[in-house]
Amino acid sequence: MPRRACSDADDAWSETFLAALRAYPDLAEGANIEAWLVTIAHRKAIDVLRAQSRRALPVAAIAEGRSATEGWEPSDDNLWAALRALPIKQRQAVAYHHLAGLPYAEVAALVGGSTDAARRAANDGIRALRRRYLNSTNVTPQEESTHDQLQ
Repeated sequence: MPRRACSDADDAWSETFLAALRAYPDLAEGANIEAWLVTIAHRKAIDVLRAQSRRALPVAAIAEGRSATEGWEPSDDNLWAALRALPIKQRQAVAYHHLAGLPYAEVAALVGGSTDAARRAANDGIRALRRRYLNSTNVTPQEESTHDQLQ
């Protein structure tokens, strides 16, 4: 048996009896102690196997490859220009909330300020982006209202 497997088995055995000692006072009178102990051991063995599957495996060398973003160019210069034109707090609030999916409380912690201020900055940023981007792409008012209805 490999060294790590012995260690995992010892850990599972120890965890089984520690869990049993903790839970024993709450065990119902007349309960089948053997079945109860086997159930705990079974669950601890599963925990060990799950932990093994999450461990990083060492590799000899990592092959150098090309970056997936190398040479990437934004597809819409007008949108990027509108985004760059936003004040920094609005840009960060829009990116953290709408792109990264963070709640406003976390955005506030990252950007600085209150949750309400982060919500306001993101809202103002989106409003400014819509105004600048739609004006730069010459969208007609009819298309704009259709676009807003889809959102």
